[in-house]
Parts: sequence; structure tokens; C-alpha cells
Amino acid sequence: MNYNAWFECENGCKYPLTEIIYRCKNCNGLLQVKHDMDVLKQRSAEDWKCLFEKRYMRTQYPYGSGVWGKKELVCPTVEDNNIISMYEGGTNLFWAERFGSQLGVSDLWIKQCGNSHTGSFKDLGMTVLVSMVNQIISESGNIRAVMCASTGDTSASLAAYASAAGIPAIILLPKEKVTREQLIQPIANGALTLSLETDFDGCMAIVQELAARKDFYLANSINSLRIEGQKTISIEIVQQFDWEVPDWVIIPGGNLGNVSALGLGFLLMLELGIIDKLPRIACAQAQRANPLYRSYQTGFTEFKAITAQSTQATAIQIGNPVSIHRAVRVLKQFDGIVDQASEEELADAAARADRTGLFNCPHTGVALAVLIKMIERKQIQKDDRVIVISTATGLKFPEFKVAYHNVVRDQPPPRYHNTPLELEAEYDNVLKNIDKHLSV
Repeated sequence: MNYNAWFECENGCKYPLTEIIYRCKNCNGLLQVKHDMDVLKQRSAEDWKCLFEKRYMRTQYPYGSGVWGKKELVCPTVEDNNIISMYEGGTNLFWAERFGSQLGVSDLWIKQCGNSHTGSFKDLGMTVLVSMVNQIISESGNIRAVMCASTGDTSASLAAYASAAGIPAIILLPKEKVTREQLIQPIANGALTLSLETDFDGCMAIVQELAARKDFYLANSINSLRIEGQKTISIEIVQQFDWEVPDWVIIPGGNLGNVSALGLGFLLMLELGIIDKLPRIACAQAQRANPLYRSYQTGFTEFKAITAQSTQATAIQIGNPVSIHRAVRVLKQFDGIVDQASEEELADAAARADRTGLFNCPHTGVALAVLIKMIERKQIQKDDRVIVISTATGLKFPEFKVAYHNVVRDQPPPRYHNTPLELEAEYDNVLKNIDKHLSV
């Protein structure tokens, strides 16, 4: 079949996906990727499910990818030989049975998006964007580099995929506001890495100015090609549950492209008849970077950009999210809620869940803290199926982990701290301390 997709604004202006454009020329609104739904609907829901099952995590390139296995619903216009894939997606759904039982829910799952090539969910969108850039270069050759502003994970993903494609990458990072582990990823992949004395919003302002040049291609989620790849997380979650829809999905939100993508995936499946209902969505924000939460408190009637304060959840330390309007639209469609977590709440929630076998990044800690609040308020019932989106691996944030468990003198220890015992290498003393620990 002749599957097709294009950019389109809210007023119906259309542009080809190969055009270097991020906002409508007429209304200046953000563009969204639209698909020829009449053609997509010619295949039955059962046929779509069978096709996706046949491809999922198999070896036929690129369709074994969790993203490109849904190519027709994502980016059908890119040619297979231009696709840059690292078999993103296919990440684990961790059944948090023990953690859930502690909280009073029996069907709690953590979607481990950090189990990806660069360690975050950003890979889902970056494979689509870089593949399209590869196609544009193959047709016209007029893109000199891809670029992004980042709080860490986007830069790592862009640098890796651009490097695999042989395309120069330019990274703008806020100085001393990303972890060492995140900083070294684009450096190792050969990207030009610019450490700017500003915050993420300052980096974003500059990168959007640079994007006015047609020889630089913008890779932030203002570019809806990223959203197309990220929306496959919804399809994959439902597929992993044998096409059953969960009751709740909780996701941390910063620039809010992931919230938009999550909703788009479910809405697309609903329109194609793959699912017959929608879940509810909860967006979790750090209290120190909470513009969406503040807007939610007004019923989304007002929105004001803020200056985000320093938070342990650095990837969502964003005060002026570019996808705010997309996210609000999705949350309204999904009867969604927005909540926030303090620094103590997010750190305790991450550490508490770690004690049941996880190893959470601080952003997942924000989502887990909101999960706990929702259970306490009985918004989530004990038999609800709940998915928490873990956006990145905790291995990217060792200082967050070390700081939590490093007890500071004259300060009360964190609630779930665990520090090593320093002992003489003497058998009886070692056994005594083991017995003391196990008897608690």
C-alpha cells in the first residue's frame, strides 16, 4: 500500500517531511506529523497486530527495532537504506511486584526505557529524526550538521545516531548542569560539544536561533519527527500486555514532548481499532521545575514560563517547555492529572524502589513519588494496572545515588539510606555484624 505522512499545522497547512521546517509559515504554530489514515485503515486491527508481532525483536533490518517495526505508523516515507537504527525499543516491562505490594497495588510495572543504546527513551525519537536527515542529505546534500540543546540525554542520543550516520552533530549543554556520565557520551561520539554558561532554556533559545539557518537541522522535540518515534512506547506497552490497555500511565515531564508522544500513540491505536479504550495519564514534575503543574492548578486556563530552580532531576529542569500546548491537549483527552514531587520525595521514592531490585534515575524518582501520592489519595485503586515510565538508566546518575547514601555528619540520614560498614578483617567481628543486620 502507498502509506504516506507529512507535516501539518493546526490550521491544515501541509509540508513534506523532507522540508527543513519546524513551525508553520503562516500561523507559526508547531507542526505535527500526520498520516493518511484512510490507507492505514485498509489493514484491519488484527492484521496490524499480527504484523507487529511478526517483526518484534527479530533480525530483519530495520523492522526488528521497536520503532521501525511500526514503520507504517511512524515514518513510512523514509527509505529503508537511509534508516539509522540501533534496535531501539523492545525495553523491559519490569513487574514491580514487591514494590507494588508495599504500596498496596498488585499490578505495578516499570517500563525500563533506559535499557536502550544510549540509556534513555530519547533513542526512540532520535532514530526517526536522524534517519530523515540522512534521507534529506541523500536527496539534496545541503545539511551540514544536526544540533540540539540538551539536559543530557538528548545530546547523548543525537551524538550516537549522528555518529552512526556519519553526520556532524553540534550539542549545546548548560555548563555544570549535566552529569559527567552524560557529558562524556557526546564527547566520545565525536560531537562538537558546547558548554554554555546558562540553563537549558538559555541553550534552547540559542539553538532555535541557529535553526533559522537551513544548513543546520534541529533535533529537539520541537521537531515532531522525534515525537513520532517516541509514540511507539505506547504501542509497545500495549503489545507487551497482549494488546490490553493499562489503567494508568505515569510519566515524568520536562519539555513535555514525551507526554505528547505517549498520548499520540494511544490515540492512533484507538483510531485504528487496535485498542478500544484509553488509559489515564499522569504527568509528574519536579517541584522546582513545575510550570505544567502550576497551569494544571488553574485548570490549564493559564500558563506562565518560569525560571526552573536547581533540581536533582536535571533532565526535567525546564521552565519553558516547548511542547506545553501539545501536552495540555493530550492530558485533557486522557482525563489526565499533573502532580509534583519535592527533592526529598523524589530521592526517597527512587531509593525505596531501588530496594526492590530497581536502580532508578532521579526523573523516575519524580514519577514514583507521584505514584505514591496517587495511591495514598486513592486515585489509583489496588487492582489498577499501572505503568511508570522510567526515562533513563540510573547508571547515568551515580552522584545522585552516592549523595543519597552518603550520610553527612550532624544531619539526619535519608529514610532509605544504606551505608557500608567499615570493619577490621576479623572473622568473629564480621559474623557478629552480619547476625546483627539479619536480626533487625
